[in-house]
Amino acid sequence: MKSLRRITTLNFSFHFLTVFAVLFSAMVSTARAQVTAVPPYSASTFATSMKPHYYQPDSIAIWNDRVFIGYGNNAKPDGSFGSSTIVEYAMDGSVIQTFKVKGHNDGLKVDPKTNLVWALQNEDARPNLVILDPKNGRTKKYTFAKPAHGGGYDDIVFSGDDVYISASNPANNPNTKQAIIKATLKGHSVIVTPVLLGDAMATDVTTGKQVQLNLQDPDSMRLDAAGDLVLDSQADAELIVLRHPGTHDQKVFRVPLTSGGTAVQVDDSVFPATSEGVILVADRDGETVYSVTAPFFGPDPYSAAPTFVGQLNLSTGVLTPVVTGTVSAHGMYFIPIP
Repeated sequence: MKSLRRITTLNFSFHFLTVFAVLFSAMVSTARAQVTAVPPYSASTFATSMKPHYYQPDSIAIWNDRVFIGYGNNAKPDGSFGSSTIVEYAMDGSVIQTFKVKGHNDGLKVDPKTNLVWALQNEDARPNLVILDPKNGRTKKYTFAKPAHGGGYDDIVFSGDDVYISASNPANNPNTKQAIIKATLKGHSVIVTPVLLGDAMATDVTTGKQVQLNLQDPDSMRLDAAGDLVLDSQADAELIVLRHPGTHDQKVFRVPLTSGGTAVQVDDSVFPATSEGVILVADRDGETVYSVTAPFFGPDPYSAAPTFVGQLNLSTGVLTPVVTGTVSAHGMYFIPIP
């Protein structure tokens, strides 16, 4: 496995003063013709696939002034065949380095305490975790015991001292096993503790009524501005908001998702941390990663539906398109500009 070249970390303040300017300069390239932004939003190409070396972009993570994007390369999500490529980019979209991980990469996040990159493979079965040190390219692989829910693991969230992972592709309907777990590393293993069951009770935010969940597709996860854990149950067309996860006063909310009056599935969501910034969104089957900008980003999240990126009203679950024409929008990341 190749080692990533050592990266000289830019001065923190210089990085944030220049990141927007550098990203903006990368936007001189024109987005694919089918992708259209609704004013005042604009969209342009940040990166594209390079077949046969790497293709099918999905998850996105940021480390200092670098962007890491996981390319699935048509690897099987059950771990039976293939390898993924994680590409390291500068903020202008130029490639710095690539490296391969065995299996189908899906979750890709940076631990804010250690600055190590966590790459999660095989969301359908036989999952594994690879942790990368971007300063020297060294990796360590961790394995999971056979998942109790019968599937794999999909995405990662760091919250304080805790690490949460979504439990994807459950084997049973109804799903009575874990949908979110807390992860602890021990030796070369990942020890899991259930945090949310797939059939938990929740409050529907659109009706205020109690409902029983049946999470058949736990997928991407984020922390919102309040520190709540937000899970996308993709095929169920709903977001699950977990307040005080893993504690005795844990509360669960369901947000059913619609667009144009019909249910809509989404893959990933981002919560703008500042009013200025850039959203990166990976159009997996369009083989392109786009930069989305606007003069002002409000506090509402943005989500990736298959053929568009939309602004989401969490109180109503209504997703309003801001960029249309994507083939299969997946991973997202919001880069704030202080």
